[in-house]
Parts: sequence; structure tokens; C-alpha cells
Amino acid sequence: DSKLRHVEKDVLIPQIMRDRAKELCSDKVQAFTKCCKETGLLMVVKCRQENTALKDCLVGYYTDPSFYEECKAEYLKQREEYRATGIKKKRQKITSNV
Repeated sequence: DSKLRHVEKDVLIPQIMRDRAKELCSDKVQAFTKCCKETGLLMVVKCRQENTALKDCLVGYYTDPSFYEECKAEYLKQREEYRATGIKKKRQKITSNV
């Protein structure tokens, strides 16, 4: 059954997309985090370039229809496994400071 509920379309799949996009853009996440740590309160002004690069990378994935379909397929696979076994898969936490 590949029919999706509202919460799956609007919450669960986008959460998978955010997590995967952060992994795929990890170099830009690290650069932004490093810049913020080094500049402190002036990060709003001094880290614009890193922030823009990070946003561009993330938005590129968020707006990509094929990436959405990949994440949707991943979610449906996880849901199918859960329905078959009754065991919920632990979500992997990303250990960045973003």
C-alpha cells in the first residue's frame, strides 16, 4: 500500500529529506558551524557566505522532485518493515550543531 496520509506527506517524508540533505551537504554545514564558533556574535555579518552556500545546497535538495521520490521510497520501505515486524527503526541523530 503506497497511499500516504497527510502527516506522512507533510511531516515524515520532509524530515527524512532534511536529514539526508544535511548529510549530503555536511561540508557546508561544517564550514558554517566553524565560522559561527570562530566569530561569535558577529556571525550574522561574517558568515553570510557560508550561510548562503549552506542554504543553496539544502534548498537544491528540498526542491528536487527525484530526491523527494527517493526519500518517499525510503519512508515507504521503513513503513513496510514496521508493519511486517512491529519493530520501529531508530532514527539516526546527526551530531552537528546546526
